[in-house]
Amino acid sequence: MKLLSRLIFFFLFIVILGLVIAYARGYRFDFQNRSLSSTGIIAITSYPKTAKIYINSLLKGVTDANLTLSPGNYQVEIKKEGYTSWTKSINLKGELVINIEAVLYPINSTLSPLTNLGVIKAIPLEDTDKVIVFTETGVYLFEAGRRPLSFFPPLKTIVKKELFPETIDFSTGLVSVSPDLKQAIFEFASEYTYLLSLEEENQSALDLSLSEQSKQALIDAWEKQKQANFLKILETYPSDFAKIASDSFKAIALSPNETKVLYQSLVNIDLPTMTKQPLIATNQAQETRNLKKNGVYVYDKKEDKNYEISNAQSIQWYFDSRHLVIEEAKKISIVDYDNNNRQAVYSGPFGAKFFTTTSDGNIIILANLNPEANKLPDLYLVGIR
Repeated sequence: MKLLSRLIFFFLFIVILGLVIAYARGYRFDFQNRSLSSTGIIAITSYPKTAKIYINSLLKGVTDANLTLSPGNYQVEIKKEGYTSWTKSINLKGELVINIEAVLYPINSTLSPLTNLGVIKAIPLEDTDKVIVFTETGVYLFEAGRRPLSFFPPLKTIVKKELFPETIDFSTGLVSVSPDLKQAIFEFASEYTYLLSLEEENQSALDLSLSEQSKQALIDAWEKQKQANFLKILETYPSDFAKIASDSFKAIALSPNETKVLYQSLVNIDLPTMTKQPLIATNQAQETRNLKKNGVYVYDKKEDKNYEISNAQSIQWYFDSRHLVIEEAKKISIVDYDNNNRQAVYSGPFGAKFFTTTSDGNIIILANLNPEANKLPDLYLVGIR
């Protein structure tokens, strides 16, 4: 009798354990067909939170949420009042989890002044939220990430205007920056060239105008070091991609977390598959591996996926490494790194050929909001976070 009881208990334990495992793997009992069928899970998060979730146009709850659904094709839409919407088509398979991280942006962004000196020219420092600012009184360094953003924050002086010849034209300024961001070469109309420190106010300017060979040697050394730094990071990518990149790509920028690279193809070439076994539950966006000369692409080393970025004339990485910021005709947009969900975040007045992002996800532009009273624009913060 005891043996029979133990066998029954053991049998029930095995049955319950099997049901728990099946449930955990996404199996559910279909009462209509009286059978056990597999399901998948869509795990949805959003910024900001409590956005509405629509599956095939039906409201299914708010973020953050895990939705258990039968395998099939679904249209997922995330909406929140006062924000842009986010959509994606997915193919859900049984026993798999698809993660969706939707970022929504305010329909009406805020605009706050950052300078009031009148900016002749502004040049962002790549891979930072620092901006070199040329004004009628001198050259300054604006550092958005090192202080709370407020009205008219002080600028760090690089050099005063009086140290330069009176005939110098700041609007022609070009800047080459050292790999450690501590020094820069400033060139003006191919006539004046100076080496300046970016760490402190310069009391004098080292004139390189009469030494073209020395200037070019220093720029070449900086570029060689930057290329070496990039190749070192590229060593963490698949070896086949690193080899092709060194021969056929022009790197535009690494993502902040260095897991993706934005690049331009210099030749027509096919990008081979670099993973031995296909990954499951990866990004389902359509990728492009048939690269065209001068095309702009993003390669994701984690998933071995490659995406073409259309209309990419002026483009930067967003701070989260999952989006790109693009200047388009009279507007600034943010797009997923796979070229989906392009959303306009600012379409007001701003100076063409300049914008940059901050480490907290906002955007800095150059704009003149009162041209009748001001002859020069200033830096403004576009608040979208």
